[in-house]
Amino acid sequence: MKISKRAQDVPPSATIAVTARAQELKAQGVDVIGFGAGEPDFDTPDYIKDAAVKALKAGKTKYTPAAGIIELRTAIAAKLKKENELQYSPDQIIVNLGGKHSVYELMQAVLDPGDEVILPTPYWVTYPETIKLAGATAKIMQTDRDNSYKITPQQLKDAITDKTAMLLINSPNNPGGFTYTPEELKSIAEVLEGTNVIVLSDEIYEKLIYGDTKFVSFASLSEDAYNRTLTLNGFSKTFSMTGWRLGYTAGPVEVIKAMSRLQSHMTSNAVTFGQYAAIAALGEPADEAIESMRVEFERRGKYMAERLNNIKGVQCSEPTGAFYCFPDVSGHYGRTINSQRITSSMDFAKALLDQANVALVPGLPFGCDNNIRLSFACSLEQITEGLDRLNEWLTLDDIQLRV
Repeated sequence: MKISKRAQDVPPSATIAVTARAQELKAQGVDVIGFGAGEPDFDTPDYIKDAAVKALKAGKTKYTPAAGIIELRTAIAAKLKKENELQYSPDQIIVNLGGKHSVYELMQAVLDPGDEVILPTPYWVTYPETIKLAGATAKIMQTDRDNSYKITPQQLKDAITDKTAMLLINSPNNPGGFTYTPEELKSIAEVLEGTNVIVLSDEIYEKLIYGDTKFVSFASLSEDAYNRTLTLNGFSKTFSMTGWRLGYTAGPVEVIKAMSRLQSHMTSNAVTFGQYAAIAALGEPADEAIESMRVEFERRGKYMAERLNNIKGVQCSEPTGAFYCFPDVSGHYGRTINSQRITSSMDFAKALLDQANVALVPGLPFGCDNNIRLSFACSLEQITEGLDRLNEWLTLDDIQLRV
């Protein structure tokens, strides 16, 4: 049967593919340590699940407005005002079916063929594909380890042309584990003043920050930043609600209305009883539930980065946000391990899984082939065992691995 060129041109998600392969091997009885998953290993807090059950029993199972129930959009507006110093009315907010849906729908609403989107590396694997599906072009902006993989104001200024329609910022960053400081974001915002560049600020990891890191929403930096920014967030990471598929977008009312029109034909509303659970998620017990997860992630991230930096040929910055380490492993490129020649992150990830039963994500799909991504959204015991295996594997020189 004929498959559209559009669908043929979109590769499968590298992160989901790694997780699926690891699960397949586990089902075969293989003892795999998985560092691929981009979701918390904690369960959704009980108070949120209880709210969903209550909504189900109350018959909250019918259609809602495509943009989401007014109660949830009001609760999100209150959250953005209290925590992010952002003043949005409910009609400036749309509830989407997860963060990926938010990104895809926003791209469809504001981009046209011929538009360019400035996309700094490292980037989440879904960004370039959603740009492509909107008919636009991703203008990849290379960053480097010396600047913690962050773009500079001068880089941005040099990259903007008449075709530039959007700048995409993801802080805290997936896969990089870094966070822009308020000062760095303000410098970027100043470069954009006087341009027509839209900012997509993906803030899905805003609560998962570590050390003395301070998070700030891009749209809160100035009136100009507020007027040009679409703020994306959701419930997946903060509340460990990945399977609930609840994201949201806030921004200029004309864009939100356009997204709502598209959503009315694509999916209609997010799951109704899930929306009531989301209202509960933003309620009183939230701070305690979030903090317990954040503290544990911080502990794991410190440990993982320290262990990685003690492995010869591996360089890793300690993460300041999200739940990923993104080490540079290119010091091992050109080696042969267990008869496998390692020349790229793809080779590295494949050989490690095949030979040491450790699953992680190569950096190439994130735009950084020198790197690999390891998620520390797994137990400290798994992290320890997985890093032990990685260290042993990297000490080999074309000899048989003991597993």
